[in-house]
Amino acid sequence: MEIHNLMEDMVRTTVDELFDAERPGPASWCTCPQCRMDVACYVLNRIKPEYVVSSRGLAYSEQDYNEKLQRIADVVSLVREGWSKINASKRPHFEHTTTAEALQLPEGPVYNFPPIMGRIFDGANFAPLEALSVQLLDDKGALVTMMDANWQNPCPLVRNTAGTFIFWPYPVSAPKGAKERLFSFRVLVQSEQYDDLTHFIELRLSVQEQAQDQFSMQDVYRLPDMYAFPPAHEEDE
Repeated sequence: MEIHNLMEDMVRTTVDELFDAERPGPASWCTCPQCRMDVACYVLNRIKPEYVVSSRGLAYSEQDYNEKLQRIADVVSLVREGWSKINASKRPHFEHTTTAEALQLPEGPVYNFPPIMGRIFDGANFAPLEALSVQLLDDKGALVTMMDANWQNPCPLVRNTAGTFIFWPYPVSAPKGAKERLFSFRVLVQSEQYDDLTHFIELRLSVQEQAQDQFSMQDVYRLPDMYAFPPAHEEDE
């Protein structure tokens, strides 16, 4: 039995309906998948969740029709508000298009990766690092492909994320008959302000029947905190 937030369904449905109704034009707002997700998060962070765990709870939530209409009106208003704000301040690292880009996941048995999260601090003063980029490399030294453009590699460290980086690798197809595989990754930070910082990761994954495009924070693979130090300078003789 799983806990489900009914407001998430309502918000996603409302966002899709309003975005799909937008007509392209000089004054139209962006309707790309990234903006849809940003607006949905904007709304969900501003409304009260409504959780249910059974069909009885779902039926109960549908009893007050007038209250439901008010919730819908509130959601529509917040969607418009969030859409306006996000359209005026788009992410600098994301290519916005009005054409929905479906996420093409591999078919058949695959290895699904958990999101990989870590934090990096200045080893001298323990302040979270910012204005740097973190790379996730495979065992051949190549950048690991992410699920989609929402997950960047290299991942930039910015002030409001308190030194936190997160990657979500794209699923890898599994050969017929395979059961599990060990994957090796390397987290790398290179900067003129700090010595190179490296952390090695090994993930032993079991084969799953299909690729997953959703995750739970309970599934996140959390790395130990990492500390970067300024380059050591030899004392003048």
